[in-house]
Amino acid sequence: MARPPLTLAALATAAVPGLEVRAARPHTRRSHGAFDAVELESADGRRLLIRAPRSQGAETEQSADLVAIRAMTPGIRSRLPFLVPGFVGQAPIDGTRAIVTEFLSGAVLTADELTEHATLAASVGAAIAAIHSLPSGFVADAGLPRLSAEEARDEVVELIGRAADTGRLPAAILRRWEQATDDEALWRFRTTVVNGSLSADSILVGGDAVTAVLGWSALSVADPARDLHWLLTSRGASAESALEAYLSGRAGEADAHLPQRALLYGELELARWLLHGVDERNPAIIDDAVALLDGLAANVHDHSSEPLSPETGPILAVGEVERMLDHTPREHPQREAGATLLTDSYDFSELERREAGERPATPMDVTAPIPLDLSDWGDAAPQREPDHDARSVRAGADDDAMPALPGASTDATVAHDRRNAASS
Repeated sequence: MARPPLTLAALATAAVPGLEVRAARPHTRRSHGAFDAVELESADGRRLLIRAPRSQGAETEQSADLVAIRAMTPGIRSRLPFLVPGFVGQAPIDGTRAIVTEFLSGAVLTADELTEHATLAASVGAAIAAIHSLPSGFVADAGLPRLSAEEARDEVVELIGRAADTGRLPAAILRRWEQATDDEALWRFRTTVVNGSLSADSILVGGDAVTAVLGWSALSVADPARDLHWLLTSRGASAESALEAYLSGRAGEADAHLPQRALLYGELELARWLLHGVDERNPAIIDDAVALLDGLAANVHDHSSEPLSPETGPILAVGEVERMLDHTPREHPQREAGATLLTDSYDFSELERREAGERPATPMDVTAPIPLDLSDWGDAAPQREPDHDARSVRAGADDDAMPALPGASTDATVAHDRRNAASS
């Protein structure tokens, strides 16, 4: 049950010495109810947000997010073309703690909407590039994870191994993923600072520009592809502008195989869903994950599309994976590192729909893949071998070689909502 807004408003005065609250109202960005959240207006005109977790998973995310935003010094923030919430105070409540941060306003759009118009799409690409261009020292200073390219691959290998150990992973999919992880060229890249859980839902927009990025609980140094799979399958008319702006912002540091790895991460969401079902001993989730993996296997066997690497079969685009996951049971497991941020409560219409027991009507037909042509990305751009032994896409004239983007689904929050959002 959601805590009353006035209770959290009163708690904020204990968390922030001298705070006088003039107005308070429930706040929500989506509808999963992982947090009770209230927007506050103080007597001195400040706008603040207080959030209290409603589950252990939400508390874990909140703690990680707090470490991350406190690690982002004014110098680091000055390098970003958008705002990041600032920590204001905290207070204990019901065995956990409520956190007060600056309230950042802005609209939340779908991936399609973010890439529909050229100016906004370019702002999205530039925003992601700015994150990936941050100096990595502050991440280490905060004790946050720092992975090498080899360690990033090892994480993927470990995930695939766990899924294979269930005995429910189709042989064709296991072979496909193992061949991708065995492809040395795919894993020659320079790790960067990453948000780690970036999706369209993370981004706040004002007008035609990104104004803020929320949800930093998975901040780390890791594979930049983790932040891009949702963007690569956007159907917005100006999606290419977003990727061009990203490449320009990376100044030639984006490796040629980043798209393939991003799409691999999208496919691996099915493995995560299977493992969640096994961990929770939930037969409905297990059966659903197996059906989705079988659908992916059918695409590998029966359809032709761009491969993850020269040795693997056709790829199922991330958008197709997301649409399949849209029909999984409405379970909301605890959040894992690297997943979409958990969201706030007080979306009463959604709660009413849940109480009515609504479910997706019918499973989707997963036999028709979405073609993805990535050949121009790697082949058209001249490559160089930097001292870190990673291949790079050159900026400038090579940007003309940007491929057309796939016509895939763009609601990048869907795949994560089913697996990662906490129970309301």
